[in-house]
Amino acid sequence: MEPLKHECGIVMLRLRKPLEYYQQKYGTWQYGLNKLYLMMEKQHNRGQEGAGISCVKLAANPGEEYMFREKALGSGAITEIFANVHQYFNNYSPEKVADAAYAKKNLPFAGELYMGHLRYSTTGKSGLSFVHPFLRRNNWRAKNLCLCGNFNMTNVDEFFGELARTGQHPRIYSDTYIMLEQVGHRLDRESERLFEEAEKMGLEGYDITDYIEEHIKMENVLKRSAPLWDGGYVVCGQNGSGEMFAMRDPWGIRPAFWYMDDEILAVASERPAIQTTLDLDVNQVHELEPGQAIICNKYGDVRFSQIIEQKENQRCSFERIYFSRGSDKDIYLERKALGSQLLAPILKAIDNDVEHTVFSFIPNTAEVAFYGMLEGFTAYMHEKKIEQILSLDHTPTADELRAIITPQVRSEKVVLKDIKLRTFITESDSRNDLAAHVYDITYGSLVPQVDNLVVIDDSIVRGTTLRESIIRILDRLHPKKIVIVSSSPQVRYPDYYGIDMSKMEEFIAFRAAIELLKERNKEQIIYRVYQKCKAQIHLPKEKMKNYVKEIYAPFTDEDISHKMAEMLRAPGVTSDIEIVYQSLEGLHRACPNHPGDWYFSGNYPTPGGVRLVNQAFINYVEKYYFTEPARLNFKD
Repeated sequence: MEPLKHECGIVMLRLRKPLEYYQQKYGTWQYGLNKLYLMMEKQHNRGQEGAGISCVKLAANPGEEYMFREKALGSGAITEIFANVHQYFNNYSPEKVADAAYAKKNLPFAGELYMGHLRYSTTGKSGLSFVHPFLRRNNWRAKNLCLCGNFNMTNVDEFFGELARTGQHPRIYSDTYIMLEQVGHRLDRESERLFEEAEKMGLEGYDITDYIEEHIKMENVLKRSAPLWDGGYVVCGQNGSGEMFAMRDPWGIRPAFWYMDDEILAVASERPAIQTTLDLDVNQVHELEPGQAIICNKYGDVRFSQIIEQKENQRCSFERIYFSRGSDKDIYLERKALGSQLLAPILKAIDNDVEHTVFSFIPNTAEVAFYGMLEGFTAYMHEKKIEQILSLDHTPTADELRAIITPQVRSEKVVLKDIKLRTFITESDSRNDLAAHVYDITYGSLVPQVDNLVVIDDSIVRGTTLRESIIRILDRLHPKKIVIVSSSPQVRYPDYYGIDMSKMEEFIAFRAAIELLKERNKEQIIYRVYQKCKAQIHLPKEKMKNYVKEIYAPFTDEDISHKMAEMLRAPGVTSDIEIVYQSLEGLHRACPNHPGDWYFSGNYPTPGGVRLVNQAFINYVEKYYFTEPARLNFKD
């Protein structure tokens, strides 16, 4: 309902046989390139602001290009990139393009190492220069580095400071670019270490080059680089001599999966992308362990290295609720469970009147939770019917049985996603008017003034689309009551490891808590929390506490949900409105292996997250309260 820009998507492929092998077996040496395309398309949901690919060609001679990169912007970036790659091939005859040996020597992107990236900005920075992969050039093959990742670092300032201390002057202040320079610096040091070893052994010229490329260890590079990284990440890299790696953060915040056989090594952000592309069973695709790197050398030999000790499991639950595609076996079952276990609070909201309730969902990502919700209510109705039959003191007639078993759970596709909001509409009133028509309804899908309408969504974050569009159009059906159900808990805190929301005021739950503090004459709590946040601003981030939790402490979840319902009622809406949220306990029951819940609970897995949420609250107070009119009575 409210699209979030979020985690990016990554693909890493390593062909473990010569190109001629794929030409002979699959009819084309472009096997790897084609699989890269498919795997990126299968993760298109993860990035529609831009995309990029890179390729490394092994054993190139001096003077021959061996690293290639192509990037594009927009939702059609994947198609544009691969069209551009094939444009290069148009300069050659079909016979030469089909010749694996000729392609290997002469054609761009005819290599053995591939990376792909799909980008969603989490920092507000946009443009082709911010699209991955990032490339660091050098005349030594081993020192060339191409990097892409699904990450958002919370401590870019520390990155920058470390590079400055080494005497470097990074040109761009972004986590990706600074990470590229940091890892590149460590790669330089690793290469220089091997250079000195080779000289001591009496080697000269190309023998030194060969020695470096034979013995370089990406583990050493990562073990010197990664301890500084605070955030959720999967980082992929390839160097010019054929080393390739993917590493996952030690909390397991960001997802990564891999598959390997004697032909190919594949790594991706989502398991189904690998399954579908390579036609695999679910148990053939494995999860990369937290803190671990999968590394492939120039010969295609694969090894695993624990770069950072695995920390407490904080796998992201929002991946399961929203970000990842629901075609994953486990995610599908988890989303159904999120819907089915909302039975009790929904029953309370509709006063147990299932017979006069229509169930629906807000397209498109809430559909699986909707199926789970229907299953829960179907099972509930079956139990009620069994109770009615068992309570009879006589043998029922056919008509009596028919009256008991006929009532069914009523579901309709009430909400339709009709148009896409175009970003060229910039004037706010025009945008709001357009937003009100993004969705449409199915007229006649319920009985006016008689039926309740229960509509499930996967999350309610900002509330803007609810107020400006969804609730307005649902009210046109004149239901007795509108119940908006979120299959996830209240989003109260910024993510900092992925979602593109860093300002406290963007969250409808936070705004509701602030309004409640004002209404109940507890506004002094805002100032006390502000003072606590300010008092620890100069502490090491490891010693900071999330004091923003105290904003929510005086209220129950129901208090905040009730206030949200009031705030989301647009002028002219006449239906009763209630909001039902998933509980934290329910979330963890449905997604037991993904306990990361900091956006709901405020329990950040890394110190950087705690530092940033306190700073976000400071920024909020200083923006909205440190003006002369707002300052009056604030401290009293």
